[in-house]
Amino acid sequence: MNNINRRDFVKMMGAAGAATTGALLLPFEAYAGASGHVVVVGGGTGGATCANYLTRWAPNAKVTLIEKDSKYSTCFFSNEVIMGMATMDSITYGYDGLKKRGVNVVHDTVTGIDTGGKKVITGSGSISYDILVLSPGITFDHSTVDGSSDAVAEQMPHAWKAGPQTSLLAKQIAGMRQGGLLIIAPPENPFRCPPGPYERAALALAHFKEHNPTAQVVILDAKEKHSKQGAFREGWTRVYGGEATAEGNFEGPNLKWIKGSNGGKVVEVNGATNTVITEDGEEHKGDVVNYIPKQVAGAICKDAGLVNATGWCDVDLDFKSKVCDIVFVIGDASVASPMPKSGHSASSQAKNVAATIAAQMAGEEAPPWTGSNTCYSFISEKYGISVVAIYAVKDGKRVKVKGAGGVAFKGKSLRHHAKEAKYARGWYKGITSDMFG
Repeated sequence: MNNINRRDFVKMMGAAGAATTGALLLPFEAYAGASGHVVVVGGGTGGATCANYLTRWAPNAKVTLIEKDSKYSTCFFSNEVIMGMATMDSITYGYDGLKKRGVNVVHDTVTGIDTGGKKVITGSGSISYDILVLSPGITFDHSTVDGSSDAVAEQMPHAWKAGPQTSLLAKQIAGMRQGGLLIIAPPENPFRCPPGPYERAALALAHFKEHNPTAQVVILDAKEKHSKQGAFREGWTRVYGGEATAEGNFEGPNLKWIKGSNGGKVVEVNGATNTVITEDGEEHKGDVVNYIPKQVAGAICKDAGLVNATGWCDVDLDFKSKVCDIVFVIGDASVASPMPKSGHSASSQAKNVAATIAAQMAGEEAPPWTGSNTCYSFISEKYGISVVAIYAVKDGKRVKVKGAGGVAFKGKSLRHHAKEAKYARGWYKGITSDMFG
């Protein structure tokens, strides 16, 4: 694996839509002896992918997926929807493909988990399981910023769960006055899709360049640096102009990024006035405010007693909960460092867990764990950047494999970045196919 250079790896995985293969050492044959009932809670990237692959690798087991909604919209590629470059339909999927693969899809609300009795409690009853997989995604923690609430999100949409919030932010941006101000306020780490706010800013610049050329974007960041910072800064500079300042911020003709210690950390929000107040006492009023709250594991994890003091779920190397070893937790809800909270990470974890469960039910040894992350971001509709990483287990720890990945930027031609955008769309096709069959 170490002998694969990054260029060939990205080309192979992105263009073919195979970036979602996740773990390169997963089984190619089914475990015919696998039997039992696996219940998967959460029909997003991790849950849907896990259910899909369980039907492949444990064809004689019963697989039930519980998801309250009949349609699912992906967070990845939702920034294009927000900026009017794609439609909600293009990122929205149903579960018929999984049903055809043999997954028992139950649309219901999970209200509790009885780990002792091996039951998932739903709005209409209960479902027993032999093995449980939780992939509930995130919920928002409003405790660290004054004024933050779910109600405020109706004035200052976070759009960090795709669906109505995506449409609301898209409507607000489309209706901005000429020369208006879009404020994007990302939280501290960890949070879902670390590069997302900065891609959103880039695509906002692309949208404004065509429809509102004097509009401004200001990123008020709680952090001192951000995901893919070098790649984004080079992209912002080359496509829209600007440069890093002596204070460590970034400033361009239509974009400012302000780090936390320079007045970027938001400590109070007011949805009624569309203002945010930063730690230095400065008040910022936007025409549109994209305030993204702090995040923790989906609420069902806390209700089941599976979260740590920070609100996330500690897991072993095989993603079994450290609290309950017949429960696996995958995706954004898990503490999977050094893997980021990304769609690709969730897909990779899902396949590993599906293989582990199939082997376990068949009484066989699980394949070696090895995961991956491929994360594409758009600088504009035409140009993309990416990061690739491979992970393995070494000395009892999950580690990034040296020399097996990297970030695409620094002196690459725009032709190269145009290819990255093409690979990104291939990646999207692959990962959604893995999710929904």
